[in-house]
Amino acid sequence: MKAIMLLFDTLNRRMLSPYGCDWTKTPNFKRLSEKTVTFDNCYAGSLPCMPARRELHTGRYNFLHRGWGPLEPFDDSVPEMLSQKGIYTHMISDHQHYWEDGGATYHNRFHSWEIVRGQEGDCWKGQVKDPEVPEHLGRMWRQDLVNRTYMDSEEKHPLAQVFELGLDFLERNRKEDNWFLHWECFDPHEPFYTMEKYKELYPHRYDGPQFDWPEYGKVQETREQVEHCRYEYAALLSMCDAYLGRFLDFMDDNDMWKDTMVIVNTDHGFLLGEHDLWAKSVHPWYNETVHIPLFVWDPRFGICGERRNSLVQNIDLSVSLLNFFGQEPTGDMQGKNLTPVILKDEPVRDYALFGMFGGQVNITDGRYVYMRSPVPDNSPLYHYTQMPTHMRCRFSPKEMRTMEWHPGFSFTKETPVMKIVSVEDTSGDTSIKNPPETALYDLQQDPYQMESIQNPELERQMIEQLKKLMKENDTPEEQYIRLGLTEH
Repeated sequence: MKAIMLLFDTLNRRMLSPYGCDWTKTPNFKRLSEKTVTFDNCYAGSLPCMPARRELHTGRYNFLHRGWGPLEPFDDSVPEMLSQKGIYTHMISDHQHYWEDGGATYHNRFHSWEIVRGQEGDCWKGQVKDPEVPEHLGRMWRQDLVNRTYMDSEEKHPLAQVFELGLDFLERNRKEDNWFLHWECFDPHEPFYTMEKYKELYPHRYDGPQFDWPEYGKVQETREQVEHCRYEYAALLSMCDAYLGRFLDFMDDNDMWKDTMVIVNTDHGFLLGEHDLWAKSVHPWYNETVHIPLFVWDPRFGICGERRNSLVQNIDLSVSLLNFFGQEPTGDMQGKNLTPVILKDEPVRDYALFGMFGGQVNITDGRYVYMRSPVPDNSPLYHYTQMPTHMRCRFSPKEMRTMEWHPGFSFTKETPVMKIVSVEDTSGDTSIKNPPETALYDLQQDPYQMESIQNPELERQMIEQLKKLMKENDTPEEQYIRLGLTEH
């Protein structure tokens, strides 16, 4: 048996033709939907990038115990588990966060791995002289300006290189058995840098400054500028679609559908001006960000061109991969095997938990979404870790001076962990400064979450289910305090 997980970072569900979008050019995602089971009710869990990848390895939520960070010594890792059982595992990615302090333990869980450099602010090419800065809006990092000068043709674009490596792996190994390929594209993550031929798919009038990388937060730009940035995202999305088509062609030409599981997924979406907000991480996790696309082909069942409405999450994918290769999940995994959903749309969960460390803690049953905000000072808040690193740096001496030992949790394999105060503005990935109000939304009546509802009985029910999932996650007691909840 063989399995491929093709992950596109920041893949917006609402902008894909299989999910009803009629203006973006994504014919190969439509083609993918015809060859797989399309999930209509998939939600992210721990956010953003590396917390989501930790879920893909471990099959459990992590955002209630620490912020962005590496795999911990006590974490289960599905690729590592597969490797230990004789399944060859290989990773290909241009996601530069894997090579930073906060991601350095993930790729080493695979038998082998290949990297493509240069995305976003990847510390790649060295240039002492400052690059010429164009007139621009939004973010513009020095290193990204340097990196782009080395991507002056499509074949040099990281996305193109990632697909070349992936297709090469498939060509070399398609006749072999018992392997898993984790094939990961940073795109269509910002900055939305792509080739002119994809921009030409979205003709529009715009004579303003360069704008393909919005600042996280409130929209400050004009309607014309917002629209332009959406087209920049769409152009990069269409480039992703074109390369997806090359993968589908390979699967067709080599009859790989007969014995190869295919999962196409993402970590989260991205707000492109909806709710008057850009991006992610500093504001409520609306459905535009957390209601994500998912496509699965399982050759054991041969079901394609069908849709499933049952509530699922990314933590379910790790358990489903283990099942595909005949392995059982560990006792610490919270994900569910998706086989019942694929076969008959039988639910495997009633509620889904999602959020980011230090932000709102959210729960949904697929129709209602309850967003529970912390108390005004957002405290107490602690990281629990044996690996004190943030995204791009180690924990500071200021943070480490607050450290005390905690006996550990149900999932830390009987080992203690460091309990460290979350210090504002030291890591870039912790608490939100101005928590929004707690809100309850009815997605059936208000799919765009424009106005929260008042329903005390429903809110009470959602709170009880929220606390139940938090308890199952062995959540630290201070998280209940921070959210203004009683633990029991």
